[in-house]
Amino acid sequence: MSDGLATALKSLRAQLGRDLFPLAIGNVEADRHAQKELAGQLDDYLIPRLAAIDAPLLAVVGGSTGAGKSTLVNSLVQDDVTAPGVLRPTTLAPTLVASAADGPWFTSMNVLPGLPRSTGDGQPGTLKIVTSPQVKPGLALLDAPDIDSVVTANRELAAQLLAAADLWLFVTTASRYADEVPWGFLRIASERSTAMAVILQRVPEEARVPVAADLRRLLKENGLAGTPLFEVPELPLPSERARLPETAVRPIKQWLDGLSADHEARADVVRRTLSGALDSLAVRVPALAEAADRQLLGANELRGLVEKGYDVGMADFDEAMRDGTLLRGEVLNRWQDFVGTGDLMRSLETRVGWVRDKLVAAFTGRPAPDKRLRVALESGVESLIRATADGSAERAVDAWLSTPQGRDLLERTGIEAAGKLGRVSADLPTKAAKAVRDWQGYVLDLVRDEGADKRSMARAASFGVNGLGLLIMLTVFASTGGLTGIEIGVAGGTTVLSQKLLEAVFGDQAVRRLTDAARANLRQRVRDLFDDEAGRFHVLLAGMESTDTHALRAAAEAVERRKSDIPGGAA
Repeated sequence: MSDGLATALKSLRAQLGRDLFPLAIGNVEADRHAQKELAGQLDDYLIPRLAAIDAPLLAVVGGSTGAGKSTLVNSLVQDDVTAPGVLRPTTLAPTLVASAADGPWFTSMNVLPGLPRSTGDGQPGTLKIVTSPQVKPGLALLDAPDIDSVVTANRELAAQLLAAADLWLFVTTASRYADEVPWGFLRIASERSTAMAVILQRVPEEARVPVAADLRRLLKENGLAGTPLFEVPELPLPSERARLPETAVRPIKQWLDGLSADHEARADVVRRTLSGALDSLAVRVPALAEAADRQLLGANELRGLVEKGYDVGMADFDEAMRDGTLLRGEVLNRWQDFVGTGDLMRSLETRVGWVRDKLVAAFTGRPAPDKRLRVALESGVESLIRATADGSAERAVDAWLSTPQGRDLLERTGIEAAGKLGRVSADLPTKAAKAVRDWQGYVLDLVRDEGADKRSMARAASFGVNGLGLLIMLTVFASTGGLTGIEIGVAGGTTVLSQKLLEAVFGDQAVRRLTDAARANLRQRVRDLFDDEAGRFHVLLAGMESTDTHALRAAAEAVERRKSDIPGGAA
């Protein structure tokens, strides 16, 4: 066997073990089915067959409901090894019939390793193994469930067994040979160059010639010209469990026995089906990779919607810093307590020195007002953070609900969890309070550092670091765009007074620098909080990098390069 090809197939199988389709994008169920089917064929056929190229052939008997598959198998081995009947679906557990010499090979987990073995009455989900002297060494027959069974699990198992076959024995009837479901499977066999034979059963004598001719026409039109076709006449049977006469199935039996005895013919079957399955990977894997690429695009779209939602929240926070809304209400009241009366602000232009004296008294004799102002400002910023974060979370959830993949992801998360995502996290208030306190400490450090030079040290000391820090904080929100009426005058006075006092201490350029630094630092802290909040959404997308298709494509390319390394064939 080719170690290089085997290694390449195992590498491809490892890539198919990842969840390539976690999001509801496009026909995701078909994509998931294709991934499962391909992984199953690697497990059930390609890897084990390449590892044991000389192993016995597995011929799977497949077809539609009521086509007579079980009756055919029983007739070929002249024994009731599988149970036909009037109830549908009939074949609940597949039955594999092998020679005594080949029985141990199939009883072990060499092929179809995912199916438990049984030797008694077959139970659903097991592979029943039966040995028969009528089956020659080198080839085994497997009676599969109906490909059009009303039971989904039976249909899926039938497809799995056919994908694991070296040879298909496709059974149909004179009345159902043109049904679409069987032809869907037959076209797959054609596309993958699977070795097969078609068995046309229950053919009335008067219809034998035209029906056989029409079936050959359909086979040719679907790329299956030259496929062996066996005809079994319509014969009266005394009961559903009766077997066909030996003469009716003799041509099929002789053909199968010939394959069993002819090492070269058997090797040709193996090479054809194995090569066809390998060739199909060149189409099937890129199709999966393209579908997985769409998953990445869909995940990136969801990430982008979350980022947009929190970018809008950040813009709302910036606007609130500019429009003066933080300078209303409690902050304004505490500011007036802090500096005295409104008359003080009206006399600012000519009485800055007097204001300074008033502030010195406030800082040294009445510390409570500045603390109350600081608490009011802190509370206002915290409330603004919570409100804008809440709006961002709601926008992100609404945006996800507008997409199929986002809606599916939220539904799988659960109603309660999705509802929580639409609001701020439970610990945001605590985080916001800490962020604002840390920001205030940063501003005080700025003032302390700025007042460290000799020229401004005396002036800064007369005002106090806490007082100057509060003035810097107020200038961060120094605009009145969102205020109306008398609030404009009061807030405007607040802004002008803060600016004048700071310029008297540090100079206008330093004030601008300090204000810009304070504003940028606050924005970054809020941005960090928003990033943490957005992380709740990103957690739901964790692992989406597993859909990256570079490794998948590389593994398929490695198989393509080595597929000509198939050994010479079965002995």
